[in-house]
Amino acid sequence: MVQRPRPPHRPRHDDTETTQGLRAGLALVAARPDDVLRIAFARELRHELVPLLRTAAAHSLDCRETTGAELDRIAGSGHHEGLLVEARPRRWLSSGELAELLVRVRGTALALDRVRNPYNVGAALRGAAFFGVDAALLGAPAPHPGLPPTAVRVAEGGVERVALARTTDLADTLGRLRSRGVKVVGTDGEAPEDALAFAFARPTVLVMGNEREGLGDRVRAQCDAVVAIRGSGAVESLNVAVAAGVLAAAMTRRR
Repeated sequence: MVQRPRPPHRPRHDDTETTQGLRAGLALVAARPDDVLRIAFARELRHELVPLLRTAAAHSLDCRETTGAELDRIAGSGHHEGLLVEARPRRWLSSGELAELLVRVRGTALALDRVRNPYNVGAALRGAAFFGVDAALLGAPAPHPGLPPTAVRVAEGGVERVALARTTDLADTLGRLRSRGVKVVGTDGEAPEDALAFAFARPTVLVMGNEREGLGDRVRAQCDAVVAIRGSGAVESLNVAVAAGVLAAAMTRRR
């Protein structure tokens, strides 16, 4: 049952994650209701939260209506979009579990090599989820202990729709995936292979590099192929998240 305000959240602990954002919060509650600990929302959003409130009632969740100012205080930010969800940390796949998933479903994954900007990480995950990519692998510096709140919010629920894995040695993890029969395709704006004409195998991992530095040498050495997105030449390159979306569409189009 929805309760009226008292302090809606305890201070955040290391064993919890707070998700900010309307779509991100709705997706979390729908996908992982048993992990949810507390919910706080702005009263003006009540009409948009009917499914969430029903789930909260069904699972006896601590769900509280409060003011925007109080949400700002709890979040330490004004970017919460009127909804905060505190939950147990999401589960990350091991490299072995990621390999098993990709081999079992003949699936696709997006890997990010040293992509640091949380807006880019979030947008890339949103695009991956939109096009039905099965998993995402975050390479060093992998967010620890979890994704930054900004990345989760920008993903608009995408982080609940793809399986997540992380590694501090992406090249080693890619090598392990290759040993299980997963193809690794890298990206480089100067590569001769046209990404939009490329025949992606299954299962496969598409690796996006840091915008300034591209793929690391050890990561590139693990690639079975390297592809490029052809443009008009009006600008040098695409934003990494935009490029990830274009390539996710190409990688999944023959599914």
